[in-house]
Amino acid sequence: MLSSSIKYRFYFNTLARQYVYNKRLILPLLLVCAIVYSPTRATTITTLADAFFQVAVFVAGTLYIYHRVVGRLPQLELRYLSSKSPALEVAFASVLGALPGCGGAIIVVTQYTQRQASFGSLVAVLTSTMGDAAFLLLAKKPLDGLLMIALGIAVGFVSGILVNTLPEPELEVAHRSHTPTTHNSDVVSRIASRLWQCLLIPCLLISLLLAANIQLGAMSYLVQLFGCSMAIFATLCWALDGNLQSSSTQNLETTDDFTLAVKDTHFVSVWVIASFMLYEIIVLGTGFDIATWFSSVAALTPMLGIIIGLLPGCGPQIIVATLYIQGVIPFSALAGNAISNDGDALFPAIALAPKAALLATCYSVLPALLVAYTIYWF
Repeated sequence: MLSSSIKYRFYFNTLARQYVYNKRLILPLLLVCAIVYSPTRATTITTLADAFFQVAVFVAGTLYIYHRVVGRLPQLELRYLSSKSPALEVAFASVLGALPGCGGAIIVVTQYTQRQASFGSLVAVLTSTMGDAAFLLLAKKPLDGLLMIALGIAVGFVSGILVNTLPEPELEVAHRSHTPTTHNSDVVSRIASRLWQCLLIPCLLISLLLAANIQLGAMSYLVQLFGCSMAIFATLCWALDGNLQSSSTQNLETTDDFTLAVKDTHFVSVWVIASFMLYEIIVLGTGFDIATWFSSVAALTPMLGIIIGLLPGCGPQIIVATLYIQGVIPFSALAGNAISNDGDALFPAIALAPKAALLATCYSVLPALLVAYTIYWF
C-alpha cells in the first residue's frame, strides 16, 4: 500500500514538474489574464471568437478532408516520373508542394533523401509550398488562396527546371533520431479529438451563418463566449501536447485522420490567435496604425515578407497571411513570403540533408524577389 502511494505521488509530482516548466502554457495563461482584465476583456473575447469561428473551424474541416484524401492516395515515385520525363517529375513535385499544409512537401523531401528525386524537385517543392498558411488564406480569401497556389506551382516548376540544368550538389544524408510522443500528449489528443468530433458540424453551421453576415440575435454573446472558450481550449491542448511542430513533421502513421486534423488545427489556431491578439493589443494600447506604417515603407514590405519566409516553420508565415487578410500588407508581400517560405518541410530537410536544404532555401530567394517586386510595381 505504501509503495503504491509513493509510486502515484512520484507520478503526479513528475507530471506537475512537466507542466510547471512548460513555457507554452504562458500563452493560454496570458489569454485568461486578458479576459480577466476589464480594459481588454471585450476585445479579447471578440478576437478569440473571431479566430475560432472564422479560421479554426474552417481549417479543421478542410484539414480533415485533406488528410482523408492524401492518406489514401498512393505516393508516386518521382524517380519513375523522372525516367519518363524530368520536367514531369519537377511538375509533380511543384503540385505536391502547393497542396495546403506540408504533407506533400515532406513526401518530396523524403524521396530526395532516399535518392529517388532530383535536386530540382526539392527546390520546386520548397518554392511552391505555402505550408499551413494556405489553409488560413483559403478559409478567409479563397480566390486569393487559389491564385497563390497557382502562382506557387508555376514559379516552383520554372525554378526546378532551371536548377536541374546546374550541377547537382552532393547529397549527404544525416542520421535522424525520433522522439516518441508522451503518454500525456496521447491523452490530450484523444480528449481533443472526441470534443471536436462532437462539435465540428454545429460549429461549421455557426461559422457559415457568421460568414453570411446573418445576425444571431440574443444568441450572439453566448456564441462569442463559446468561441472564446474553444480558442483557449485549442491553445491549452497545443501547450499540453508533447510535440512542438505540426503533425505533418511527426511520425504519425498510426494516428487516425481526425486526430491529425485536430493537431494541425491547434497548431494553426495558436499562431492565428497570437497574431490576432498582438495586432489588437498594439492598436488598443498605443493607437499605432500598423497598416499606415506599412504603407509608409511600402517598397520594403515585399522584402520583409521574403525575409520572414526564410524562417523555418509555418508559424511566422501564418502571421504574414493574417496581416494580408487584415489588409495590413499588400499581395506582393504575401507572394514573396509564400515563395521564399518552406513551411514545416524545412525541419526534416535540415535534419536529413542540411546542406541541400540550405542551398534549396537560398535558391528560392531570387524568384521570390522577382515575383514580389514584379507584382509590387505592376
